Amino acid sequence: MKNKEKLYERFMRDPLPRRLGGLSATLGRIASSARRSNDATQVANLLDEAKHLIEWTAVDAEPEIASELVNMQRLIVLWQKAWTKTEITAEQKILLATQAKHWSDQVLDFSGLI
Repeated sequence: MKNKEKLYERFMRDPLPRRLGGLSATLGRIASSARRSNDATQVANLLDEAKHLIEWTAVDAEPEIASELVNMQRLIVLWQKAWTKTEITAEQKILLATQAKHWSDQVLDFSGLI
């Protein structure tokens, strides 16, 4: 991930609900990119970003939310490994897009911003 330190500094300035909203947005971009993009690197970079955002957010979240975020992070790591090691099929794109959209909605709900 490019400029991880800058992203961390900027991200951590925000209160927890806004950080969860930012994570939700990144997950939404994963859903959109997985479905539409032919650039596997773009999706892999977004997965990496989401993995870090979860790491930085879970520590400040309520235990139940933190647990859900860590479970998401585990699956994101698996997706990231699979995404960079195999030829991506249309079915995989749809599956990741669907999963990321679900995660995005769930995290947005956790944020209380809606």
